[in-house]
Amino acid sequence: MSPRPVLADLAVGQELARRTVPVDRDRLVRYAGASGDFNPIHWNERVATSVGLPGVIAHGMWTMGAAVAVVVDWAGDPAAVVDYQTRFTRPVPVPDPGEARVEVVAAVGALDAEAGTVRVDLTVTVEGARVLGKAQAVVRLA
Repeated sequence: MSPRPVLADLAVGQELARRTVPVDRDRLVRYAGASGDFNPIHWNERVATSVGLPGVIAHGMWTMGAAVAVVVDWAGDPAAVVDYQTRFTRPVPVPDPGEARVEVVAAVGALDAEAGTVRVDLTVTVEGARVLGKAQAVVRLA
């Protein structure tokens, strides 16, 4: 286990973590079962395209969770994440066969020495297109 990050060692703009998270149809089915979200746009191609989507798409909450997991792993403690917000900017199409690859880059957006927190800005993309906008997590380090 790596040591917990230290606020004094961080600088605005510093990259903290980078990860590629694959998602395939099997993962969507498992997520649907765990979350109770059985909306057919997450598993049925015909339904997804009939409502104007490019095909089956990943659950928005799965995408949010995959992105913040990068921050949790960097922080070393899920309880250190005291706030997390984002906007959904575009869906994550999941091909069949195959997988979508969600790219997550976490960087220091702001430091608050008095509060002992760092705002971590996340860039979350699929094939170069942002799928989450203004994705930010606040992590308490002190």
